[in-house]
Amino acid sequence: MKELVEYVARAIVNSPDDVVVTEEENEQGIVLKLQVADEDKGRVIGKQGRMAEAIRTLVRVKAAKNGTRASLEII
Repeated sequence: MKELVEYVARAIVNSPDDVVVTEEENEQGIVLKLQVADEDKGRVIGKQGRMAEAIRTLVRVKAAKNGTRASLEII
């Protein structure tokens, strides 16, 4: 899942080298934390949060296929 989020984020932003995705596991499942350059946060979030919600949907679907739960935080 980490690779999926990295791939999508790098395709969206202007500074793909600044994209960092960390993966943590807790009692609720996997938490992916996406960190991008400050000027690219608007691109990742999108108008009215649509882009962020689309990425979160992809993460949830991928997690469901793997039989686990996952969430995405944009830092």
